[in-house]
Amino acid sequence: MARYTLRRLLLMIPTLFAIMLLNFIIVQAAPGGPIDQMLARFEGANAMASTRLDMGGADIQVSDESRAARGIDPRFIAQLEEQFGFDQPAHQRFFTMIKGYLTLDFGTSFFRDRPVVDLMLERLPVSISLGLWATLLVYLISIPLGIRKALKHGSSFDVWTSGLVIVGYAIPGFLFALLLIVLFAGGSYWDIFPLRGLTSPGFADFSLWGKIKDYFWHITLPVIATAIGSFATLTMLTKNSFLDEIHKQYVLTARAKGASEHRVLYGHVFRNAMLIIIAGLPAALVGIFFTGSLLIEVIFSLDGLGLLGFEAVMQRDYPVIFGTLYLYTVVGLLLKLLSDLTYVWIDPRIDFATREA
Repeated sequence: MARYTLRRLLLMIPTLFAIMLLNFIIVQAAPGGPIDQMLARFEGANAMASTRLDMGGADIQVSDESRAARGIDPRFIAQLEEQFGFDQPAHQRFFTMIKGYLTLDFGTSFFRDRPVVDLMLERLPVSISLGLWATLLVYLISIPLGIRKALKHGSSFDVWTSGLVIVGYAIPGFLFALLLIVLFAGGSYWDIFPLRGLTSPGFADFSLWGKIKDYFWHITLPVIATAIGSFATLTMLTKNSFLDEIHKQYVLTARAKGASEHRVLYGHVFRNAMLIIIAGLPAALVGIFFTGSLLIEVIFSLDGLGLLGFEAVMQRDYPVIFGTLYLYTVVGLLLKLLSDLTYVWIDPRIDFATREA
């Protein structure tokens, strides 16, 4: 197993390199790079200044000079290219970036003038908090529901709950988030939960209990919106796993020996049926963290990695874009490896190394 783990870790290197290279090519080919963004800001500032002069009653000559000043000096553009590193060939910039990543040097944000590492560390707790609470909510509801559905298989309860979780799975998380805002965040009906942010103004002055209440008050809707799409998969997986175990020979033997139904279900079936559920936890974290968090953070204005990456894409802030992409990719690859190792740890009959050989 150690050789398999080492092989997977080594395989992550070319995988990570290929992902970064592909995204680098796509981002470089996209129109409206950092230079264009900076020039647009510069021209916008000049236009605003000109408008203010005209409205203030300045003479025509001053306004004309201001408009003439909108022409961009080529030396200024060259200075911007040197500042952002675009005076170098694309392949040289890519390998310089990869070399910095090997030492965890992600560079400095183009528009925030702060190290990318500091920005990510500042936003990381929000994303982790959102993902962990969403995962906990999914497991606390889906596992008991899946067990109940297995015990009531074919009943009306099984049918209508299956329809409910499938409808929840079919609704995109961001659309469900908008529905929650309309219903419970002052959109059109009730104003129960806050619309933006993770804490209220003056949060630092609250008591400990006040901070806890305020935190959960703010995070309730984002967590529900993040978790909604994961209920169906885990619920049906739990149900099918229980149904598969209930019909095995050891269950019939335990019942024949006079074991109570509670003992059979929770002393034998539950332990075996939960193996695949527990082993799938790292993979579930990958889906919840990286699939639904971005739009949810944007909709609820949560200062997490998803919102940071979205703002970086809109601003063409390349160091932040590639820094967050690198972090997401590394964490995703490690969690997938951890998921495979968890399967082997829980069920020794699974041997990935032998299968690969």
